[in-house]
Amino acid sequence: MRTTLLDCTLRDGGYYNAWDFSSELITDYLAAMKAAQVDVVELGFRFLGNQGFKGACAYTTDDFLRGLTVPEGLEVAVMANGADLCGPMGREAALERLFPEAAAHTPVSIARFACHYHELPDVLPATSWLVDRGYRVGVNLMQIADRTEQEIRELGAMANEWPLEVLYFADSMGGMTPEDVVRIVGLLREHWQGAIGIHTHDNMGLALANTLRAQAEGVSWLDATVTGMGRGPGNARTEELAIEAEGFRDRRADLVPLMTLIRRHFAPMKAHFGWGTNPYYYLAGKYGIHPTYIQEMLGDARYDEEDILAVIEHLRAEGGKKFSFNTLEGARQFYHGEPRGTWAPSEMMEGREVLILGTGPGVAAHRPALEAYIRRAQPLVMALNTQSAIDPALIDLRIACHPVRLLADAETHAALPQPLVTPVSMLPESLVAALGDKELLDFGLGIEPGRFEFHPTHCIAPTSLVLAYALAVTTSGRALRILMAGFDGYPAGDPRNDETAAILDAYRSVAGEDLLISVTPTRHRLQSVSVYAAVL
Repeated sequence: MRTTLLDCTLRDGGYYNAWDFSSELITDYLAAMKAAQVDVVELGFRFLGNQGFKGACAYTTDDFLRGLTVPEGLEVAVMANGADLCGPMGREAALERLFPEAAAHTPVSIARFACHYHELPDVLPATSWLVDRGYRVGVNLMQIADRTEQEIRELGAMANEWPLEVLYFADSMGGMTPEDVVRIVGLLREHWQGAIGIHTHDNMGLALANTLRAQAEGVSWLDATVTGMGRGPGNARTEELAIEAEGFRDRRADLVPLMTLIRRHFAPMKAHFGWGTNPYYYLAGKYGIHPTYIQEMLGDARYDEEDILAVIEHLRAEGGKKFSFNTLEGARQFYHGEPRGTWAPSEMMEGREVLILGTGPGVAAHRPALEAYIRRAQPLVMALNTQSAIDPALIDLRIACHPVRLLADAETHAALPQPLVTPVSMLPESLVAALGDKELLDFGLGIEPGRFEFHPTHCIAPTSLVLAYALAVTTSGRALRILMAGFDGYPAGDPRNDETAAILDAYRSVAGEDLLISVTPTRHRLQSVSVYAAVL
């Protein structure tokens, strides 16, 4: 069976730039695809909805396509979401909206539908409607790895009753291996008699290997994108598949226009957006977690390495096959259930000044003055995490509450002499064990967005960030005032500034304006004095 190379860069890649590709890029892209012996270009989606700005390749209207110069012999495809056929509009009305003209009067010759297994009964009948209007039709089943062997057999049998040209399976979570590909192709072949296609994701670095193994097993439609541009870690790379295809198609590809396209357009975009696999996507593929979780966290400066790993672990346990912003935010909080603790900070803090040492450069920059003040005024000094920019002998306590950060720092904490304030009763046993014989002061933590509460042995905080926890501990301890050093802030536009501001605003709404005082430079909205003054 003839092998068809389908490039879907402008469709799958649009998840990074809202499908807003320049006309110059599209012109260069079309020429490069023709030269590289690509057979079909899927130039975008046809979305029904219109929420938020999206570029032309989100809708790929016939009028837009007529404005392009498509090289002769290069076929044009578009993709629609199967879910749009299952909505209140109804299947036929949705089809009329998505494909208002017959294929003979439009540049589009191939229509593809991306759908989940439960959407197939609504999507498959649409193939007859489209074929009657002259379109060639493909159906892409997403998340194939989640289906049982019997369901895959049934899929092949259902598809065989309708006039679609190609039945695709998509490795949506990027967790498949070449052996999985062989198994799925065999199951589909038990009933499906037409062409099979594959769309791979590169979470585990196997997108090309899976595609080539599928081709060796008789799969004849192969998807790829330029530089792998696509949601999450991306896809099989067109430039690599075009090279491999020369061997099994006996068609020589001219790669010069494609390499020029990458240099001029896609390499700068990749440097900006950062698609491509990495250890986080690898873990997501391994545990069946939707790649958009990783993509969103990598694009949000609030998530550091510990945050991302902790969210992955949470989604591994709770399930993350379907992306949800609410699930992502909930996974980031880490602490659930009633807060509980055994240590009362008032035993050490009541009526005293507490100096909190943050992790910003201000601590090291003003170390001599901070150390002189501590020796002179004798505040209780509490350092966030493993902050060690001043003489360790001057630090009384350390405080940490991030489970993954605690695990990563367990060996360091075990070696540091100061007691550690942390929600001991709420931590996994394995983590407590990793801290060894460390003296732990158990102060409970509950998470409720936008809210602080202060209790003798536990608190409610709006987030599990250690700053919020530290403010709650000192306030529960009835400190006289809270001095802050090393809370420099972040560059303009960094969302961590907004997150810190939200914590401080929530705190001030309960505890008032007077307790918090920064003694080193800060960009945050805090009362500020100088550590160099004789009296603070």
